[in-house]
Amino acid sequence: MKNWLGRGIKLALLVLTVGSLTGCGGDEDAASPEGKDLTIGVTSFADTLEPTEQYFGWVVTRYGVGETLVKFDEEGKIVPSLAEEWDVSDDNLTWNFKIRPEVKFSNGTELTPEIVKASLERSFELNPRSETFFKLDSITVNGDTVSIKTAVSSAVVPGSLADPLFLIVDTTADTSKFASDGPICTGPYAVESFNPTVDCILVKNENYWDGEVPLERVTMKCIDDQAIRSMALQNGEIQVAYNLKTENAKEFEGNPEIKQQELDSLRSTYAFMNQNGPLKDLKLRQAMIRSLDRETYAEKLLQGGATPGKAPIPPTLDFGFDELVDENYFDPESAKELLAEAGYEDKDDDGFVEQPNGDPLDLEFVIYTSREELNVYAQAAQANLKDVGIKVTLNTVSYETAMDLRDSGSFDMLIWNVLVANTGDPENYLRDNWHSESPTNVNDYNNPKVDELIDQLTTTFDENERRDLDIEIQQLIMDDAATMFFGYETTYLFHTDQVKGIQLYPIDYYWLTKDVTFERE
Repeated sequence: MKNWLGRGIKLALLVLTVGSLTGCGGDEDAASPEGKDLTIGVTSFADTLEPTEQYFGWVVTRYGVGETLVKFDEEGKIVPSLAEEWDVSDDNLTWNFKIRPEVKFSNGTELTPEIVKASLERSFELNPRSETFFKLDSITVNGDTVSIKTAVSSAVVPGSLADPLFLIVDTTADTSKFASDGPICTGPYAVESFNPTVDCILVKNENYWDGEVPLERVTMKCIDDQAIRSMALQNGEIQVAYNLKTENAKEFEGNPEIKQQELDSLRSTYAFMNQNGPLKDLKLRQAMIRSLDRETYAEKLLQGGATPGKAPIPPTLDFGFDELVDENYFDPESAKELLAEAGYEDKDDDGFVEQPNGDPLDLEFVIYTSREELNVYAQAAQANLKDVGIKVTLNTVSYETAMDLRDSGSFDMLIWNVLVANTGDPENYLRDNWHSESPTNVNDYNNPKVDELIDQLTTTFDENERRDLDIEIQQLIMDDAATMFFGYETTYLFHTDQVKGIQLYPIDYYWLTKDVTFERE
């Protein structure tokens, strides 16, 4: 099957200059007591390093600790990692992965096909999200090969196994300590210490199988505030800053010591609309989406750092974005008309409509703090919705709390930002969010036709047929006004020119790799 990520992705590396700032190197010993260790500024994301919990395997992989059987390269293509090669049986049900020899975990334990099997089975046992990738029938070992048999044929098995949920851990180690001490994996770095919301300190994996590891120690320093994270890069406290935005580029203009990388987004920011409450009303959902001035959000509020949203899959991937018809484009007058037709009136003259049965309408909108643009979107949406008479109350929480609220369905709206092609293809993303039987679809969204098409997508290997199915699924979701799609943000990476070998990947599982070096002057 063709890998879609190579279509339309752009990566630009820019050298920025700002003479007015103090030198980015700062104090020679600012980064560490030895003055030689790399510090990377990140946002808080996990309160545990157990990779099977929620999406926290992403942290383990981004921090250079965890590895999977296959991975994505800088063009988004699937390439070997802990598996040297793979194939699929004639009936498309059994995938055979030949495990790479002479690989050791960071504790010295040899990587064996039996441990790979146990690790994958552990992921399926501990996280119900694993079932949204493919339906597992069995995992068996034959010599140096691990065979994965699916209950129904699935075109995305290799790409699915690149998701950090399926990173390979040493199951013979004390797995009860993974949450606090970090899992035992095969990556270039291992966890020395982990202090949630503060930092994660990594050290070289002396047993790494894929070449020399250049850095002795790396600190992942949690700095949630975007402005403070930017300042930390300016004053030399950190040498790399993730998740800065367009406005931060101005702070580094004219500074030859800072480099910027920029990648057209494969991420979508959207809001779940929980149909277990007032939002079961289609006309209310339509009115709300028509109230959102998404072009202003992207072009003005985010200063051009996003593309306005309308569909599940962003235009950076070739899945029919321009072909899709958006009946709920920005039209606040139409939104007011829909509300009136459905019986929503402001009966007490407080500026907000009541529900048709007379009950107050006050929608809770849950947002989390680790991405600054989410707050921008949410406040702008709250203002737009107020303009048409819909009251929205923001509830700002940590990412971990947002996950809990999402999984329990305890919200009216909940903002989310995800990678739409985490298997190299949007199938899992569509199933995860909009298939009625998905464990993570807690919004009571249920369209039997969408279920049918997603199930058909799973067993379809022809790339053109898959594209047609993706477009049809997206159109149905849009027609159902199932979700608010805010925008698709550009991804930025800022770092000092002393940091070499670091890059943005379309599939953003990889931050700290064996190729990252730090050449302190």
